[in-house]
Amino acid sequence: MARIEAASAVFEDFERFFEHIAQFDAGSAPARIEEIMQAVQVLSTSPLIGRPVQGDKRELVIGRGSRGYVALYRYVSEIDTVFLLAVRSQRESGCKHEA
Repeated sequence: MARIEAASAVFEDFERFFEHIAQFDAGSAPARIEEIMQAVQVLSTSPLIGRPVQGDKRELVIGRGSRGYVALYRYVSEIDTVFLLAVRSQRESGCKHEA
């Protein structure tokens, strides 16, 4: 089972989502963040499930439409660890913090 490590930039992404969601439905913001975190947990058992992108990075698509997100990550098999680098809304053009 792979370990999942989140970069500090991911917490900035969640803060941005929280503020945006809270503008429209403050009560649903914590649950939406929790849904994203639960979806990312699939990487602990299937770290290569995401689509390959630039270099050795991968993207995990979470949900769809206005509730859709994309998690950018890198899996290092030698240490069986997933490094979560950034999360963005599917409607955003790219990750803010690409490491």
